[in-house]
Amino acid sequence: MIKEESTYKREPKAISYSTDLVIVGGGLTGTCAAITAARAGLKVVLLQDRPVLGGNCSSEVRLWILGATSHMGNNNRWAREGGVIDEIMLENLYRNPDGNPLIFDTVMLEKVVEEKNITLLLNTAVFDLDKKDGDDAIKAVHAFCSQNSTRYTVTAPLFCDSSGDGILGFLSGAAFRMGAESADEFGEKFAPDKAYGELLGHSMYFYSKDIGRPVKFTPPSFALKDITEIPRYKTFNPKDFGCRLWWLEYGGRLDTVHDTEKIKWELWKVVYGAWNYIKNSGEFPEAENMTLEWVGTIPGKRESRRFEGDYMLRQQDVVEQKKFADTVAFGGWSLDLHPADGVYSDQSGCNQWHSKGVYSIPYRCYYSKNINNLFIAGRIISATHVAFASTRVMATSAAGGQAVAIAAAICKKYNCSPREAGELHLEELQRELWRSGQYLPQTVVSDTEDLVQKAISVTASSTLQLSELAGGAHWAVIKHSAAQMLPVSGKIPSVTFWTEALEDTTLQVELRKSSKAFNHTPDITLETKSMKLTKGKQEIKIDWEATFEEDCYAFVCFMKNEKVKLQYSDARITGLVSVFNATNPAVSNYGKQEPDEDIGVDTFEFWCPQRRPEGRNIAMKLGTPLSAFETGNLTNGHHRPISRPNAWVADFTDREPMLTISWDEPKAISRIDFVFDADYDNPMENVIYVHPETVMPFCASNVKVLNCNNEIVGTISDNHQSRGAIHFEKPINTQHLKIVLSGNSEHVPVSLLEVRCYA
Repeated sequence: MIKEESTYKREPKAISYSTDLVIVGGGLTGTCAAITAARAGLKVVLLQDRPVLGGNCSSEVRLWILGATSHMGNNNRWAREGGVIDEIMLENLYRNPDGNPLIFDTVMLEKVVEEKNITLLLNTAVFDLDKKDGDDAIKAVHAFCSQNSTRYTVTAPLFCDSSGDGILGFLSGAAFRMGAESADEFGEKFAPDKAYGELLGHSMYFYSKDIGRPVKFTPPSFALKDITEIPRYKTFNPKDFGCRLWWLEYGGRLDTVHDTEKIKWELWKVVYGAWNYIKNSGEFPEAENMTLEWVGTIPGKRESRRFEGDYMLRQQDVVEQKKFADTVAFGGWSLDLHPADGVYSDQSGCNQWHSKGVYSIPYRCYYSKNINNLFIAGRIISATHVAFASTRVMATSAAGGQAVAIAAAICKKYNCSPREAGELHLEELQRELWRSGQYLPQTVVSDTEDLVQKAISVTASSTLQLSELAGGAHWAVIKHSAAQMLPVSGKIPSVTFWTEALEDTTLQVELRKSSKAFNHTPDITLETKSMKLTKGKQEIKIDWEATFEEDCYAFVCFMKNEKVKLQYSDARITGLVSVFNATNPAVSNYGKQEPDEDIGVDTFEFWCPQRRPEGRNIAMKLGTPLSAFETGNLTNGHHRPISRPNAWVADFTDREPMLTISWDEPKAISRIDFVFDADYDNPMENVIYVHPETVMPFCASNVKVLNCNNEIVGTISDNHQSRGAIHFEKPINTQHLKIVLSGNSEHVPVSLLEVRCYA
């Protein structure tokens, strides 16, 4: 029993921590940063002001995680973000293909609590900080947990603000901006005017379900009475729920930091008014048995403060895919601005313009220009309002969190500032990011410690020589122009394919490529063939004249003709995909991007893949085999398809292929790292979407490693991740390393993107 009387002011319980890195904000960005930093050996305190991790992607908000893949609705092939965010998405798919947001919460929490270097403080909000005397640096943060009535003080040499609104940066005095730059400041032609608005608002979602019997709904008094106040009210339907209703947005005319509670109440008004309309207007009889299952209690924020680093990313960098020497992350979402009036606007809910491929983000965007020990990550990075319209999405932000974490590890190693980590140790920073799974566009990374780079040979029991994509039972009308992407170099071989003409007609076939070899936008037409078809099935052969001077993907395009069917193949191969000039209105893809005024973006067509079980390759025979899958891809410095597959692929008939790595003398090996093909083309949305598979069909599921005495020294079983590692407590000594792999997909040859060995 406790019994206490006092006339003195009491203080809450106080706990102090001293750590290597403080991360404020446990959204997806802060979570990925914390995991990455902990694995790099840093002691981390992660402060999250909510009861769960994830922020906008948590069960509290339920926004799907997206980034460069853009719902598979753009031309960014194999563009899913790598590293820890990739690991989380693959784990969620494996456990949670139905997209249950509560299960996703557990995936996030498990990843954090398994890292012993992380101290996680939930429900703990930062409210103050201490600065170092005479130095533009943070000394400590003060936070309060409402659930245990405890005040925390955390000191560290390094801090990361991934809080969304930038509370740490704001309190520290870090330079920031809020609102939109004028078109003149950075020459951005897409910069909005005052009428459109300078801030994106917040959104709130709801879930509904059919319970099999009539359900009455009486709206709360604060619900919107007149649904016609929402110009898009006629687009409501009972089947839409969750973040499919992303356009239920409000607040862009207000202070999106300090007016958040006001914005929340307005969004509740809209949500309950919308549901009242669906239930009680009489327009939707199919909603009779439906009930509200969940309504968000905190809004999902899009924009508030943006902090200034040594560089501000801008529109031209995104559109022109500018190459940076200090690239540490990438993006690929559209330039996606929303009208500030949100749900009350009579304009389209978004204004999206895509680039022709992914773009780079430099390290200088990830630390404060005037607070010497402050990293910035998430939607608050150093970018203009227009560039932010793309970089703000969660998967892109998570990749930035990983970059910050590796940089923090380098800061600790060399006792240097965030700025100095990029100025003095850039090569190491990029190498460690690459090792952790980060893709760095247009960046060459050298790993001199990798023993495989020093091997005298890397051989395989078989290597795919692609001569045919064998025809299957599936035939489909060319409802949308369809293309087979083929990795080529030099003279392209002839192609033979099979059609069924429903009547006499002419089929146009085009050979295209991208103007940039590392892109996958087929914006250059090299040859056009017109093939006269007679009614019925027929075999067609085309000889091409074109020669490709560099590795790239050729697009064999079968132009729209609904009088013709194409035969497809059941074979799926790493680095091969078919694409279609269809539409995906969810990401403003209407087949072609064609601005009607000069806003600084390109005109081009969208050629996008289909989701499995669709998305088969087009059946065809090649005049000469394509030799794009050799073992040299394992050591070429790329661990995903770009201008070529960048993978070793075994022959279809070799179901347990073996790689042999040989050195001129025995090597002591402590660790072997593998990169598997977990299909970087698949966005793997964590909510709403129901996915047809839990493991990517290209992913090697089992690995067995043998030494030169044919003794098994390590295994990986039932793999579903893109990265795997075998660690040895004591280094093994061997002159030859044999790696036996197998997969579970019948029509998919076994493949591997990369293998590395370290002493």
